[in-house]
Amino acid sequence: MPDVRSPIRHHLVLYRRDPEQGRARFFSLMIERDLFGTIRLVRNWGSVGSKGQEKSDIFPSEVEAARALEGWAKTQRQKGYTDL
Repeated sequence: MPDVRSPIRHHLVLYRRDPEQGRARFFSLMIERDLFGTIRLVRNWGSVGSKGQEKSDIFPSEVEAARALEGWAKTQRQKGYTDL
């Protein structure tokens, strides 16, 4: 049972290594709830060791945010990312 006090609901980190180009990349997905109850899906991506880029989308429910998280995860896994 999730802790109702926690602002973080789901967090998934994906990783892809490209040895030919000497690169490692990450893609992070997190569903969070702010102090006002707004549900956000926060995406963060970039090269390992960097701050990367971030984008946040607002959803009317946690269920819809979870669907979006799974959609993004599926897309990134098809690109070669694996769960960390």
